[in-house]
Amino acid sequence: MSQALHPMLNTAIKAARAAGSIINRAALDLEVLKIGTKGPNDYVSEVDRAAEAAIIEILLEAYPGHAILAEESGREHGAKHSEYTWIIDPLDGTTNFLHGFPVYAVSIGLAFRGKVEQGVVYDPTRNDLFFASKGRGAFLNDRRLRVSRRTRITDALIGTGFPFRKGDNFKRYVKMFEEVMQHCAGLRRPGAAALDLCYVAAGYYDGFFETGLNPWDVAAGSLIITEAGGLIGNFTGEADYLYQREVVAGNPKVYGQLVQILTPYTRVIEAPHAAPAAATADAPAADATQAFVAAAAMDAQAEPAEPAAATRKAAVRIRKTPAADDAPL
Repeated sequence: MSQALHPMLNTAIKAARAAGSIINRAALDLEVLKIGTKGPNDYVSEVDRAAEAAIIEILLEAYPGHAILAEESGREHGAKHSEYTWIIDPLDGTTNFLHGFPVYAVSIGLAFRGKVEQGVVYDPTRNDLFFASKGRGAFLNDRRLRVSRRTRITDALIGTGFPFRKGDNFKRYVKMFEEVMQHCAGLRRPGAAALDLCYVAAGYYDGFFETGLNPWDVAAGSLIITEAGGLIGNFTGEADYLYQREVVAGNPKVYGQLVQILTPYTRVIEAPHAAPAAATADAPAADATQAFVAAAAMDAQAEPAEPAAATRKAAVRIRKTPAADDAPL
């Protein structure tokens, strides 16, 4: 790489490549892997755990005072009260990986006081490294990234993800899918949200939307999009998305048109401190985590939404009682 990188970004890149090596070795003999489930259609393999352990070891060796939020181990490792939190998905696209479908990635983001400032998404099958530091631009390997210039959603290629967990609101998603499909040039669903976000940053997609996402799915990719000139938010177009379990992203023109379509389907959670940015140094993500847990519970219990087709209603915000402090991620 020709450009000088932030030391924390360099550490994240080192960790992502280490995890990628573990994943690539395992991909050579998928038949011998031990596979477990976290729920229906939600798989975890020994590769996920080994890659995550390698990432955490490298990050905490360099920054032992930082906090960790990881897909498989949650907040088990790292400092409990830190202004810095590494948000890790060791293998985004596990189902693809287990089937030999080569669309999966390592995602590592670093949030400072709730705002993502470093992001790395590594595609080990193509040796593609997407990365960004806040205020320094986004890159794919040595190439500067910019979002696409398309201005009309009718010409846009949109990425998405399908609901797959028990309790996901399939009817709600089908209505979203149908409405977006009627307005755009095409929809794609490869199955790895971290890469989908990077594809928006690279201009391969013009926009992206998905529900049911976790912070580790979107943290790194969200920074890469904004540093490439794109926008990302929840379905109401607000910047509070990391813990809201709904994301829409795109180049500025397509983003605005997607928000208009998706606003009636929002499930935004209002909480006194739902945004991680409002957290204090003593508890930098506790309130945000509570909002995230509440959002997950609501997704599992919500009835299918029936948005009005003729008129655009304002987003209906649903206030939830904050989850208990010791609620698991």
